[in-house]
Amino acid sequence: MNTSYHNIHQPIIDRCLQGDRTAHYEIYKLYSKAMYNTCLRITGNEMDAEDVLQESFVSAFKNLSSFKGSASFGSWLKRIVVNNAINAVKKRRMNFESVDGKEDESAIAEPVEEANLSYDVGLVKEGISKLPEGYRLVLTLYLIEGYDHKEIGQILDITESTSKSQFNRSKKKLREILKEELKYAG
Repeated sequence: MNTSYHNIHQPIIDRCLQGDRTAHYEIYKLYSKAMYNTCLRITGNEMDAEDVLQESFVSAFKNLSSFKGSASFGSWLKRIVVNNAINAVKKRRMNFESVDGKEDESAIAEPVEEANLSYDVGLVKEGISKLPEGYRLVLTLYLIEGYDHKEIGQILDITESTSKSQFNRSKKKLREILKEELKYAG
């Protein structure tokens, strides 16, 4: 039984490995928009997102021979993009509220009021962009990028409980922003 992943873009990747510049551009066209959106969600601004996107593609093409094909090319590239975006945010010295060994149990275990929710996606995106950087990053990594709190803790060099606390505080802050600043009654 063969359990390896079949990559639909393998012929283009093979051409990239042979130095075909047209193939590099084809890969860029296939993945740049989705990867830019990931960069933007994590970095929070367009200039950083553009820089991270370009840096990520350069890195991916330079290290393409390390792509083993055990998962999709897109997931391999996204890992590079996420790591580069997080590094860019870290360079800006993101601040997390410290819990100093005192887990905020109320923040970690706060129930989510999800019954009958209806949100305007544009306003929610705007609200997320207004979150403090640490809140925005944890919320994005957890809700949008699909990392769990343990992974987020490892990626950001924070504790799992800090990630959980940041996430719950970010949800509370986002609700405040939506209600007070953006006048969203949802």
